[in-house]
Amino acid sequence: MTETANLSLPLLQAAQAQKHVTVNEALVKLDALVQLRLESLGLAAPPADAHDGQAWGVAAGASGDWAGQVGRIAIADNGGWIFAEPLAGWRAWIVDTDSEMRHDGTRWVPVATCGAVSPTGAAFATRVLEFDHPISAGGAQPTTQMIPSHAMVFAVTARVIDPISGTVQAWSLGSEGAPDRFGSGLGTGLNSYALGVLGQPMTYYGPEPLVLTPLDGTFAGGKVRFAVHYAEFAPPGVV
Repeated sequence: MTETANLSLPLLQAAQAQKHVTVNEALVKLDALVQLRLESLGLAAPPADAHDGQAWGVAAGASGDWAGQVGRIAIADNGGWIFAEPLAGWRAWIVDTDSEMRHDGTRWVPVATCGAVSPTGAAFATRVLEFDHPISAGGAQPTTQMIPSHAMVFAVTARVIDPISGTVQAWSLGSEGAPDRFGSGLGTGLNSYALGVLGQPMTYYGPEPLVLTPLDGTFAGGKVRFAVHYAEFAPPGVV
């Protein structure tokens, strides 16, 4: 036996030289897999700016140093990669979607929050995606963070956490083609807020940014914290 049964940690062998190499690899795996955080499940190629200890779920079409590792966990270490096989029941926090996922033995599926998951992985979950947007100088601007693809949005709320400066007197919040969908005449002072509740849910079939538009002036700076309140759906698992 050269590896442990669950985490596939390398085991020391009798009369093995350079035992520290094996021990260090095991510690790196433990450090990444305990309280597992995956930066994303959507990358198929290694990111150029990975830091030691960061981990990703390898997506289909894996290439480069990730070739042949589809579905596995890639852990950045010392300029290279260590890989781990997720097991059914493992949970991970996905950083780029701000959500929790569970592995069903084949793939990562949403963990229901105020929703439900079927035995085969079909899921309905409610989620809140929260992020901060530093306002840049000028006119209307999109957020870099996107509303997730296939999200059924019920509301977008916001809070000014750094006063909005410039000649702007008020601002509106919306999305492409609907600049005031989530609010208009919004305040610029600290703790001003938006409560953009939709009369009917709106489904976005691809990633889409929020759009901030100044009214009666232009932006100079400030920062707004956004929360997208939405429902997420997943089909039954593959057979």
